[in-house]
Order: sequence, then structure tokens, then C-alpha cells
Amino acid sequence: MSALNDQTIQRIFQQIQGQLQRSQKDLSLVRAQLAGKDREKRVLELTAKQLDQVPKEEGAKMYRGVGKMFLLQPRSTIEDAHSTASKEIADEIVNLNKKAKYLQKQFDDANGQLRDILHNQPRSE
Repeated sequence: MSALNDQTIQRIFQQIQGQLQRSQKDLSLVRAQLAGKDREKRVLELTAKQLDQVPKEEGAKMYRGVGKMFLLQPRSTIEDAHSTASKEIADEIVNLNKKAKYLQKQFDDANGQLRDILHNQPRSE
């Protein structure tokens, strides 16, 4: 009876360990994605500041970098693209923060279950 109980506990223990490892891996991935999105957001903010320093003229055109080349576009098009990109990044950051909270909760739950199994397991002497 005790051997079956030990096997069951061991199987549950391994499942929870796997869940704990997956949660930790996913959480670190989401945190890395968040850091990347924060960098992108800072770059867009700096670009917007630089654009604001350029005098606004009617019909003024500016160059926008696209890969290894530059495109001549109206200022309004470039500003619209920057505002759209800023909104998209802000939305992605909100979604990644939600995902990080969920994964952190999942990690904490699995860690708590693991701790409960270890503390509630009878000591053999």
C-alpha cells in the first residue's frame, strides 16, 4: 500500500515539477519580450522628440528608414506611422504584462503545490 502511495506521490511530484519548469521558462520568455517592447517604445519616443524639433512646414517631406533604404514621405504620414506604432506597442505591453501576471500566478501555484507535497509527505526513519 505504501509503495503505491509513494509511486502516486512521485508521479504527481514530477508533473508539478514539469509545470513549474514550463511556467518559469514561459515567464522568462515573456519578460524578455517585455524588455524588447520597452526598448522599442523608448526608440519611438526619442524619434517623436526629434520630429518635434524639426520646424513644421506645410507640405514638408521627410525621409523614413526602411531596411537599407530611405523613403521620401510627407511629415504627416511619418507622424501617423509613429503614433500607430506607439499605440500597438502600448497594447502589446499591456497584453504581455497580463500574460506575465498569469504565468507568475501559475508558477507560484505550482511552487506552493510542490512545497505542500514535500511538507505533507510522511518522514521515513
